[in-house]
Amino acid sequence: MSVTPDDESFMAAAIRLSRRHLGRTATNPSVGCLIVKDGVIVGQAVTALGGRPHAEPQALAEAGEAARGATAYVTLEPCSHHGKTPPCAEALIAYGVARVVISVTDPDPRVSGRGISMLRDAGIEVDAGVLEAEGRRSLAGYLTRQTKNRPYVTLKLAVSADGMIGRAGEGQVAITGSEARAEVQALRAETDAILVGIGTAISDDPLLTVRTPGLEAQSPIRIVLDPTLALPLTSKLVETARDVPVILVASEEVSPLAADAEGLPPSVLPDISPTRGEIGKEREPNSQNDSSSRSTADVGQGASPQPISPPVGEMPGRAEGGNTPADATDLDSRRAALEAAGVEIVYCNPYHPEILLPALATRGISSLLVEGGAKTARLFLEAGLVDRIQLYQAPVIIGVNGIESPLDATDIPSGFAHTGTQMFGVDRLDEYERRL
Repeated sequence: MSVTPDDESFMAAAIRLSRRHLGRTATNPSVGCLIVKDGVIVGQAVTALGGRPHAEPQALAEAGEAARGATAYVTLEPCSHHGKTPPCAEALIAYGVARVVISVTDPDPRVSGRGISMLRDAGIEVDAGVLEAEGRRSLAGYLTRQTKNRPYVTLKLAVSADGMIGRAGEGQVAITGSEARAEVQALRAETDAILVGIGTAISDDPLLTVRTPGLEAQSPIRIVLDPTLALPLTSKLVETARDVPVILVASEEVSPLAADAEGLPPSVLPDISPTRGEIGKEREPNSQNDSSSRSTADVGQGASPQPISPPVGEMPGRAEGGNTPADATDLDSRRAALEAAGVEIVYCNPYHPEILLPALATRGISSLLVEGGAKTARLFLEAGLVDRIQLYQAPVIIGVNGIESPLDATDIPSGFAHTGTQMFGVDRLDEYERRL
C-alpha cells in the first residue's frame, strides 16, 4: 500500500504526541503511537515517564479488541529484543494489527530493521520513513546519543540589536520579552541537562530551572564548567542543589586523586542518572534503547581531536567574580561544603567537550542545552559539537560595556541549515540545525 495523506496526518499527530514526554523518559526515547481503525483513533499513547511502559503496549491496551485489523502509527521502529519488557513488535503481532506505519528506523543495533522484519514475517504490512524528517527532529536527542555517542546539543543565544548578549558587570540583563522567555522555559522542560560556564554562573547567579507553573518538576540537570570549584556556596545553584541536581565539572588538577588524574578517561565521572532528581543511581541496562558502549571517535561532526585551550577569562583563578582556593586545604573544605549542600562534582577537563559529552551520554543524558556565556558558546561551536542553534534577536540596545555575541544571523557556521523563523512579540527566533 502506498503512503496516503491520511498516513501523514496520523503520523504528524503521533509525532506531536511523542513530544509530550521529551526529557522525561530516562534512557528510552519518547515515542508516540496511534492505533487507527476505519479512520478513527481507537488507542494512543506516549512512552511513560521514566521510560516504561513503552508507547505501543499502552496504545494497544487502550484499543483492546479494536486493534485487530487496525493500523498502528509509531514514530520509532518497534523494539524487537527482550529487555525488562517484551518486544513491542510482539505486542503488535499479538493484538492482530494489519499494518504498521513507522517514521524512523531505530539505529540501535539490537533493533535496526529487526522490528520491521519481525512484523513482516508475521504477515503485517509495514511502511517506514513517513514524515521521517519530522520524526528524526522529535527523536534528535536519542538518535544523536545512539549514532554519535553524545547528547544532542542546542545552543541558545539572545542577541540585542547591537549584537550583544549582555553587559559586563551587571549580571543578568533582560534582552528578550516575556513571550520569548516563556518559550525558553518550554525548551528547558524538554531537555535533559543545561550547561553554563563558571563566569556566567557567578556573574548572573542564575537558577537555570523551569519556572512555568505546572512544569517546575521538569527542570533539567544543571551543569557548570567550574575548573577550580569557584562557584560560591551562597549561589542560587548551590542553595537549590537538593531540589534540582547540580553538577560541577572541575579540572582533574583539583581532584582528590590529582596525583593520578592526568589523562583519566570519562569513567572517572560518577553516575549521572537521566531521571530528574536522581543522581548517582545506576542506569537500567535493559531499557528499550539504552546506548551501548562506543568509541569517542564519532562524538560530533568537526569535533576537535586535540585539547581545547581554556577561553580567555575562564582560566583557573580568572573566572569573573570567583575566588580560586588558595591551597589544598581550602580546596578540600570547599569540596566538602559543596558536596554537603548536595552538589555533585566530577573531574573531567571542562575545556574538553569532546570527552565530557560522551561521558554524559553514557549516563543517559540525551539532550543538552548550552545557555551561556559567550566563551562557553564559542567553546562548543569551535569544537563542532553544536547540533542546533536557537538565535533570538531583540530590538533592545545594550550599548556601553556590552558583551559581544559569539555569532549572529550573518555568520552562522557552515553545515547548519535554517529551519524556521518564529516571532514572540517583538522578538525573532531563528533556528538552525545540522543534518542528523
